[in-house]
Amino acid sequence: MGSILLKNATLLATFDDQNTEIPQGGVYIEDHIIRQVGAGDTLPETADQVFDMQDHLVLPGLVNTHHHLYQTLTRVVAQDANLFTWLKTLYPIWGRLTDEGVYISTLTGLAELMLSGCTTSSDHLYIYPNDCTLDSQIRAAGDIGMRFHASRGSMSLGESKGGLPPDSVVENEADILKDSQRLIETYHDASDHAMLRLVLAPCSPFSVTADLMRESAVLARQYERVRLHTHLAETLDEEQFCLEKFGMRPVDYVESLGWTGHDVWHAHCVHMNDDEIGCFAHSGTGVAHCPTSNMRLASGIAPIPKMTRAGVNVGLGVDGSASNDGSNMLAEARQAMLIQRIAPHHYSDTVPLGGREGFAGDPAAMSAREALRLATRGGAATLGRDDIGSLQVGKSADVIAVDLNRIQYAGAGHDPVAAAVFCQPFNVDLSIIHGRVVVERGQLLTMDMTKPLRRHREISKAMINGG
Repeated sequence: MGSILLKNATLLATFDDQNTEIPQGGVYIEDHIIRQVGAGDTLPETADQVFDMQDHLVLPGLVNTHHHLYQTLTRVVAQDANLFTWLKTLYPIWGRLTDEGVYISTLTGLAELMLSGCTTSSDHLYIYPNDCTLDSQIRAAGDIGMRFHASRGSMSLGESKGGLPPDSVVENEADILKDSQRLIETYHDASDHAMLRLVLAPCSPFSVTADLMRESAVLARQYERVRLHTHLAETLDEEQFCLEKFGMRPVDYVESLGWTGHDVWHAHCVHMNDDEIGCFAHSGTGVAHCPTSNMRLASGIAPIPKMTRAGVNVGLGVDGSASNDGSNMLAEARQAMLIQRIAPHHYSDTVPLGGREGFAGDPAAMSAREALRLATRGGAATLGRDDIGSLQVGKSADVIAVDLNRIQYAGAGHDPVAAAVFCQPFNVDLSIIHGRVVVERGQLLTMDMTKPLRRHREISKAMINGG
């Protein structure tokens, strides 16, 4: 891959343990590894590729911990629905998904993510109608050049057996487990700096059986660095479902199935009490925080400051494009910061009850740097990665930069890191993944998206219109 030198950055924010920020800083990369980080006079003078980062902010690549890329095909459907109504509306549409649709939607969503500064993304593909395979999603991630955690999701509990999804979109559990093992043994890379890892991810407590949850955990734990993921505690409807069906709250239910621990992370976790947060902290269980989706579906506000203070690993997730309608990691960091400032008072330990009865905002509930830390180090920890998420010697060469001369940043030059979150988000100007330049001058280099986007529109129209 050769060498890359980024030099003269107005500010380089490492997000290391000391939160080091280096004026006139730079990064030197050889092959796919960061070899030097520091002030300009400490770095080599030349490399195979040299980028002058004057008037740029340089950051670690952003990490997306929860998504459903196929949902780029069905944006702005069920616009005023809560989660369960939204799902019931979309299940029949998603039942028309094809393997080509999996490939094209993955390219589309990953391109959008890469342009927004995402260099590592997980995805949760849990619906496999027609000829759909996870293989096509994996192929798309490789084609476009994203560092990728591919989840073999699943649904097995249809309406006829007390689940939420229609029987037409669920699978046989033996087939799910057999395919899960095949995918792990075919694709999973447990080595440091891996570009592809596999995850086992039954969809949710209301769409799979307890047996599938248990058996998926047993299977995953037979392999090094294969992790477990599902949706959890997203809505009060889910909480009521678990109480009625299992006699337990969602966190107690998954804990009883062996679904807590350092190799597990859960999406949403909006409705968790202090004891449940303590359980996650003590067990090392991670959380994918998806603020835009939670706002769109009126699910609630996850108590993220309490989680991080307790020691829970928390990363950001843009979530499915049909419950976010976008895949922009900088926008998600901004939402994460802002939503905590208007969260109910009991989510904050710093502000007494005030204002309207039962509510008080806290302008210090989350800072811009805390939001970016969720999107970098937090995301890396949530995915079980110690080789990404910061700009440090020996880490994977995942680096992004934004041009501070944009009109959106006018007047914010005194604090470029805060500007990247407070000011209106947009696409990054440079992105490097695994030592490869994938975005330059705001343009995606790894693939011409003209034909894929045209085909995406055709597939989307056919799915939504029933054609």
